[in-house]
Amino acid sequence: MPRPHRHRPALVHVSTADIDVFDVLHALSDPTRMTITRTLRADPERACGTFPVDVAASTLSHHFRVLREAGIIHQREDGNRRLTTLREADLQARFPGLLDAILAAYDGRTGARTEN
Repeated sequence: MPRPHRHRPALVHVSTADIDVFDVLHALSDPTRMTITRTLRADPERACGTFPVDVAASTLSHHFRVLREAGIIHQREDGNRRLTTLREADLQARFPGLLDAILAAYDGRTGARTEN
């Protein structure tokens, strides 16, 4: 018997005007979410399961939700995949230089290097 097709809930994305600086700062205070953000800066679009993080799928989904609801990432469905992009232009328009400053501070602290 074929399985019924399950629809995923619609993804919620905040408008650029509604991106809140405190939500952005909170979202980027987690090392896993910083890894996701840095990865997207270097590789603009990735499928959800391809990020270099060592967490359970449910935990990764939580991190994506926090980043999406903060306005840092955009996700779209592509068949059975969910593709993720960094909303860099929206963040720059709302808070000029903020993402660059956060990534530079993180890289200085960890010794990592972010691609621009």
